[in-house]
Amino acid sequence: MAIKLLHTSDWHLGRALYGRKRYDEFAAFLSWLGGLIRKETIDVLLVAGDIFDSAAPGVRAQELYYRFLWDTASAGRCHVIITAGNHDSPSFLDAPKDLLSAMNIHVIGSALDDPADEVLVINLNSADLLIPEAGRSLIVCAVPYLRDRDIRTVESGESVDDKSMRLIEGITNHYTKVVEAAEEKQKSCGDVPVIVMGHMFTAGGTTVEGDGVRELYVGSLAHIDAGLFPSSIDYLALGHLHSAQKVGGLEHMRYSGSPVPMGFGESGKPKSVVLVSFQKGDVHNPDLNLIEVPVFQHFERIKGNLSEILTRLSELKETERNIWLEIEFSGDSAPSNLRELLEEAVKDSALDILRVRNRSRLQNLMPLVEDELLEDLDEMEVFKRCLDASEIEDKNRLDLIQAYRETLDSVYESQAGVD
Repeated sequence: MAIKLLHTSDWHLGRALYGRKRYDEFAAFLSWLGGLIRKETIDVLLVAGDIFDSAAPGVRAQELYYRFLWDTASAGRCHVIITAGNHDSPSFLDAPKDLLSAMNIHVIGSALDDPADEVLVINLNSADLLIPEAGRSLIVCAVPYLRDRDIRTVESGESVDDKSMRLIEGITNHYTKVVEAAEEKQKSCGDVPVIVMGHMFTAGGTTVEGDGVRELYVGSLAHIDAGLFPSSIDYLALGHLHSAQKVGGLEHMRYSGSPVPMGFGESGKPKSVVLVSFQKGDVHNPDLNLIEVPVFQHFERIKGNLSEILTRLSELKETERNIWLEIEFSGDSAPSNLRELLEEAVKDSALDILRVRNRSRLQNLMPLVEDELLEDLDEMEVFKRCLDASEIEDKNRLDLIQAYRETLDSVYESQAGVD
């Protein structure tokens, strides 16, 4: 009997878009995901980080999370393994882990002192993880997002290149130790697959404008090459990048991508989860299938002059779909009442204009962005804009950003669980 895993990540529960809450969209996804788990008789659900959009998620986001876990556990079959991402609070995720473990929900929020403690032996025929059964067991290295302080020590006078080298060494060493521990456990489990979860930015990984992906370390450091991962990994389930993609072109190393678009740059691009199947007798060569996630909220970005925009709006009105719109005016000169003209064009329809951007060719100033709210920007973007406003020189920026990120980490921890 095959072992079936489902790989997903980057739910970002609680995320808003230009002030619009998306709870209905997240609820629809989780309902669909629960149905897929039952339909495909999934054995293990892997959630590789960024469950929440904030380190201090609100009550509604928490309700969606715990309701999904309860519904999945109530079905009585599927194990759930959750690791923290860079948006998550390790302590918040870890707080109920002992209670959740009784329901076959395994949570690792932060890097552990002994890497072997991040290795789980999952026996699919027993609730007892300590009694593996040949043919229906697997080993999961549940590695959370590795924070700077988890993997390196700061040394005075080190250059940006020194930091990058130490970060890569620290990440590589951590994964090597975890996989070595998995290989040791494999000796007593028999020939079972080794799955590794992670949350990172790999070399060659691609992003989309506006998808909300943050650099994890200062100065775009520590993009990990696929060749640095141990060769004994049968499947690498990564989170952080929001577009589904392979790592280094390798079939068995993948990002699942986010299940819903994070911004208008992703509109029209399919979203998916990865179904990973290990057949009995061939536990080191999984069958992989992308299962497309339905569109729960339609997005579209419209670009052009006023005539082109109005024509497209007229076409979309005929679809009678509820569509969120970002409109980018690129004509010679935008009329002073641009927003009013656009709102009139979508009147009495299901179209909803969330943002209007004026990129007029005759406008030499910074593009006008209407309706931008503080909550649309993450903390690092606000800080970088402050640096720009203060005209901070590049040679000082990296150190300031590093200090700010470390401060944010401390604040996230102190806020964990606060609504």
